[in-house]
Amino acid sequence: MDMRKQIIFFCSCLLLGTASAQDPHFSQFFSSPLTLNPAFTGKFFGTYRVAGNYRNQWPAIDNAFTTATASIDFHVLQNKIASNDTWGVGFVGYNDNSSNGAVKFNYASVSTAYHKGLDEEGLQQLGAGFQVTYANMLINTNQLKFEDQLTSSGFTGVSSEVFNTSTLKSSYVDVNAGILYNGSTTDRNNFYFGVSMYHINRPRQDFTGAQYILNPRTTFHAGGYFPIGPTSTLHMSAMQVMQGGASETLFGGAIQLTANPDAEKPASFYFGSWIRFNDAIIPYLGLEFGDLRFGATYDYNTSSLKTASLNRGGIEISLIYIRRPSTERPVNCPKF
Repeated sequence: MDMRKQIIFFCSCLLLGTASAQDPHFSQFFSSPLTLNPAFTGKFFGTYRVAGNYRNQWPAIDNAFTTATASIDFHVLQNKIASNDTWGVGFVGYNDNSSNGAVKFNYASVSTAYHKGLDEEGLQQLGAGFQVTYANMLINTNQLKFEDQLTSSGFTGVSSEVFNTSTLKSSYVDVNAGILYNGSTTDRNNFYFGVSMYHINRPRQDFTGAQYILNPRTTFHAGGYFPIGPTSTLHMSAMQVMQGGASETLFGGAIQLTANPDAEKPASFYFGSWIRFNDAIIPYLGLEFGDLRFGATYDYNTSSLKTASLNRGGIEISLIYIRRPSTERPVNCPKF
């Protein structure tokens, strides 16, 4: 990409970011449950779940936007509550860098959710979750580039911008919550829908005396799976996000092909695609074996930015490990 396209591209991104003020997001939203809805905490079949996600947005530009999360959640007091209820606790670490690390967000969250059984077997549950996040933002002013530095050789000039310190910092405490319904009618299907709200307390970011109030982010999401053959299953999911004056819509699905359905923990291959409305097509490939599921997507940009981005969106990978018991009857839970 030549210098002219890079300048146009970055200006477009900055304008869009200023207008929408959206949080960082994952195309594989279903593989980052605790950043999607706190009510997902503890909503899985097993003893504990570990999840990791990594996204590199617009990889044609070196480290333009990179995002990574790591989380763990588990069940607590299972012998103290009703057998058809579930209580979960979880922890999330979240890092978001832009402009080759010049701007860094770091988040640490703790969440809990209680899922109340609506029938004796716990096949239908209604859950509510709550999450508290500590967020920290750092701006390394030494790595910033300004318009008055631009010369025929690139950003080689000296800027007139002056800062009192080489690092600007801001931190705040965030409050998030959500609800989730989950149900099954047979041992091979599942369906769910939920709603979450992040930044309920509208925290403030403060830099050099200027304050910015973070808009609440509301997300509606739903999904499910059902068999389409003896060894195949169709998974579908959708999400609608609204924050400030911006919105985002994703929907799609994947087909699961199971190699050894009679095994205790069968191996499966997944293929499919999601669509971010008016923005990107997102092919998905996944592999599941034992207690581990791996997923990979690539955003093929179809929006008005495709001229500058050369249709390149974001590379994203996910890894989920759920320690599942082998002696109990499986309980169907949300997967995509």
